[in-house]
Amino acid sequence: MCGILAVLGVADVSRAKRSRIIELSRRLRHRGPDWSGIHCYEDCYLAHQRLAIVDPTSGDQPLYNEDKSVVVTVNGEIYNHEELKAKLKSHKFQTASDCEVIAHLYEEYGEGFMDMLDGMFAFVLLDTRDKSFIAARDAIGICPLYMGWGLDGSIWFSSEMKALSDDCERFISFPPGHVYSSKTGGLKRWYNPPWFSESIPSTPYDPLLLRQSFEKAIIKRLMTDVPFGVLLSGGLDSSLVASVVSRHLAEAKIAEQWGNKLHTFCIGLKGSPDLRAAKEVADYLGTVHHELHFTVQEGIDALEEVIYHIETYDVTTIRASTPMFLMSRKIKSLGVKMVLSGEGSDEIFGGYLYFHKAPNKKEFHEETCQKIKALHLYDCLRANKSTSAWGVEARVPFLDKNFINVAMDIDPEWKMIRRDLGRIEKWVLRNAFDDEEKPYLPKHILYRQKEQFSDGVGYSWIDGLKDHANEHVYFLLFFRLFTCYWLIFNQ
Repeated sequence: MCGILAVLGVADVSRAKRSRIIELSRRLRHRGPDWSGIHCYEDCYLAHQRLAIVDPTSGDQPLYNEDKSVVVTVNGEIYNHEELKAKLKSHKFQTASDCEVIAHLYEEYGEGFMDMLDGMFAFVLLDTRDKSFIAARDAIGICPLYMGWGLDGSIWFSSEMKALSDDCERFISFPPGHVYSSKTGGLKRWYNPPWFSESIPSTPYDPLLLRQSFEKAIIKRLMTDVPFGVLLSGGLDSSLVASVVSRHLAEAKIAEQWGNKLHTFCIGLKGSPDLRAAKEVADYLGTVHHELHFTVQEGIDALEEVIYHIETYDVTTIRASTPMFLMSRKIKSLGVKMVLSGEGSDEIFGGYLYFHKAPNKKEFHEETCQKIKALHLYDCLRANKSTSAWGVEARVPFLDKNFINVAMDIDPEWKMIRRDLGRIEKWVLRNAFDDEEKPYLPKHILYRQKEQFSDGVGYSWIDGLKDHANEHVYFLLFFRLFTCYWLIFNQ
């Protein structure tokens, strides 16, 4: 993950303003510690903090078209960039960066190219020929993006709120699947898949199609020029990711550079359910497994820093982000810069235990649609910012556009939890990978019931957080009551 900051239409174009924007961009350096760049054109500034994953030597940003009239700062990965480049034969590319294709697509197709991109992204593009600009965010909101307004009428975009909070009078979370155009002065949804209307699909369940779609989503995410691994909790979702990567690693390009031995990572309190399950899966797949430990006190000590990075006070998000934040620090220390993770599966397939209470397939399907639409506020935010805090990129194959379309087109009757038919939560996914001849996973792992991430790392983590909160809240209440009584009786 990289960090982007764009400021457009400022009133002050002095050197001091340029220095201020560079200073604000540095607040995002944890996201991109490998290089910094800035492009200034009259009253417009595009800054970038780079985490080099693809083309580390020549892909520094901002990126340009041939004559540098189009400038773009990007956070993300464009998995189909080679296919897109093949359609742009008349264009000359300056780097091997997957993100450079955005500048050329704009030159070729104008503002209507967003749906051509297969990847995760947040970008701002400036056309210096008429000083127009666009900003866009990926379909689900895997990459964070915020939009703000300065007192001088300027428009700001940033990967994190911390670069906007001091200089904008107000700012918002940029909605996923949208594009902002300065020509129209407003936001427009570019991502309009069939499932977005929440109408009930009727396509029969095809386990082979579902499996193949997921494998394709995994394979395209093996695009990297740096060491990578898989976050493995031992649950269904992360175990499937690790299993598919293990099968296809040998034939992927990265095997030539980094070998065909997959590295997996798990974190938990000693003796936690995740550690035991992850080791069993890692042994079955033959991965190089890294078991990482933390204590309740270490988690509590990290809370303030976790909240600073994830920029939310949502209790569940903080609780689950803390182990991921600590794990990412250790992963980075081992020289790994990219990981694959299992976020999104529970939202797509109704994997949370309360889905047992769905009264019918209509309400089941509508709830999954709403959960996917809200991912950018919770699980995507956690996965992105917890890892980016230490300069690690998280990729989430379950949130592949094509895979979501396939999965959400299944008649939801097949996703319903039906104990009488032997269907537990996410049965359609489990069944798709239940291969008797060449098993992806042991049966008891494939049909293991879901643990919440923050539960799986160790139940005492939640208990420790509750005790910590109670201690501090009670102390604060006592202090306030004491202060009130003292003021009353000493007037």
